[in-house]
Amino acid sequence: MLGRSANGIFWLFRYLERAENTARLVEAGFRMALTRDAADASDEWRSVVVTLGLQGAYQAKFGSDYTASTVVNFILRDRDNPGNVLSMVEQARHNARMVRTGITREVWEAVNESWMILKQELARTVTETRLGGVLDLIRRQSTLVRGAMEGTMLRNDIYYFARAGSFIERADNTARILDVKYYVLLPSVSYVGSSLDNVQWDNVLRAVAGDRAYRWLNAGRMEARGIAEFLMLDGRFPRSLAFCYAQLRDYLDRLAAEYGDRLETHAIVARTHEQLKSQTIEAVFEHGLHQVIGQFIAANNHLAQQIQRDYRFTE
Repeated sequence: MLGRSANGIFWLFRYLERAENTARLVEAGFRMALTRDAADASDEWRSVVVTLGLQGAYQAKFGSDYTASTVVNFILRDRDNPGNVLSMVEQARHNARMVRTGITREVWEAVNESWMILKQELARTVTETRLGGVLDLIRRQSTLVRGAMEGTMLRNDIYYFARAGSFIERADNTARILDVKYYVLLPSVSYVGSSLDNVQWDNVLRAVAGDRAYRWLNAGRMEARGIAEFLMLDGRFPRSLAFCYAQLRDYLDRLAAEYGDRLETHAIVARTHEQLKSQTIEAVFEHGLHQVIGQFIAANNHLAQQIQRDYRFTE
């Protein structure tokens, strides 16, 4: 596959995954804000902006005023925010059009339909009464594209690049949510283990659609180590770091088999995957969760860049 086509496929599914993850995070923040007073609700919306890496851009426009309406519309539709969800879906469509001959008609139609529906839905201000429906729509459209891909695409290099893009993005999202929760959200270390701490951890699970799965596995117990272990090291949960890297390694190995060449990309993904497999949650907390997550995010970014170098992606 030409580097330009590989780049288009890779980023098409990164953008769609990012849009879905952003919608989940906004929904979790909205749920939390509804249960808190005005000052605490403002902190909750700030944490959403921080997790998405948008604090600088947001404060440049709105200062330190974090209200539901302002944050929601900035994240979902504000053109002064280049990372808004509508722009993500627009970029996904642009990449899908660029590689249209490499994807099935069903995938193209699902992407194009998603963009048209969301463009219409986000043309006007998203109020609190509309927010739930808008977020459901973003998640649903992302799921439709993924379903079209799973049901119609050949399992070849195009599919492997698509899945690699999805899991790179998903791993980054889970890691950032964990990092912000543990290092930023609580106002003081004295809150660790408190009812506020437990509610925040529940919010983290909701942000990655893991609350029900975690409760099934842990009989409803809500404690930091168990949740961190679930999101980092449990290979059964499809948004855990361990699951994402098992899948990444598999799809990149398939690319190596198809092209007959193992590259630096394969050494990086294997090294990170083995570290996750051998890691224990006790060792993570002993070393420092923030430090471990920071190292993972850096390694994940390095892998994404190396994939683009090794497969000669074009900008």
